[in-house]
Amino acid sequence: MAHEGGTKAIVAALTANLGIAATKFVAYLLTHSSSMLAESVHSLADSGNQVLLLVGGKRARRAADEEHPFGYGRERYLYAFIVSIVLFSLGGLFALYEAWHKWSDPHPIESWHWVPIVVLVVAIGLESYSFRTAIHESNQVRGSQSWVSFVRTAKAPELPVVLLEDLGALVGLVLALLGVSLTLVTEDGRWDAAGTAGIGVLLVLIAVVLAMETRSLLLGESATKDAVQRIRQALVGEGVASVIHLKTLHLGPDEVLVAAKIEVPAASSAADVAAAIDAAEARVRAAVPIARVIYLEPDLRTP
Repeated sequence: MAHEGGTKAIVAALTANLGIAATKFVAYLLTHSSSMLAESVHSLADSGNQVLLLVGGKRARRAADEEHPFGYGRERYLYAFIVSIVLFSLGGLFALYEAWHKWSDPHPIESWHWVPIVVLVVAIGLESYSFRTAIHESNQVRGSQSWVSFVRTAKAPELPVVLLEDLGALVGLVLALLGVSLTLVTEDGRWDAAGTAGIGVLLVLIAVVLAMETRSLLLGESATKDAVQRIRQALVGEGVASVIHLKTLHLGPDEVLVAAKIEVPAASSAADVAAAIDAAEARVRAAVPIARVIYLEPDLRTP
């Protein structure tokens, strides 16, 4: 469900960004506005990022093999981390460089004055549609979490990435619109440069947030507190007196590894222990369906 929603949001964002990038670049060629150039590169970087997320999602669905016995689910995290690097380098740093260049040698917009305004207004409308799609799909899985909590704790990286990219795109478009408008009014190209600098700083900040969150996923995160609690409760049942200790690890957004040491009665036979383990595994999978890899070690609780 989360992966399907993420794919839908990615496709909506990719479709919008490809059209927006081409339109912004034409506007830059006509006006030589640095804000328009920065926004063109921004939309191009976003389009590339969305392609990377789609590729990562496809590669993550490969079946486990001898070299990767737990599968390729975490490739979605890897590609999301690459997205943050692309956004930082291609989007943010380029915008900052272009802002410095334009500030050093400012030029007003001398022709086609209405073009950047029209392009930016249309782009805001298209990005708003993409952002609305991402919000709708995220609402299907975030539950009662706040947006900040959702971005910080989501195990599927696609929706948080698209949400932050779309939010950054909208804020960047507003900054570009302000810079271009003030340049047209004052005939001072430094306003255009200031808008471009704002876009660059914004993209770098978003890239840093994405890098930090995906880094945590790459290192390996446990299941959510709610899922861990349900797993712990499900383990206890006939033949299992208690859970001595429990560890979980996300092998991918939709697959959790469970490793636990469980207390069994001292007088249990090997057959009884095996039956208790099978029953406990079935209870865990019923309580948390994404708990697909389960290793249980029977033991006695020492006084």
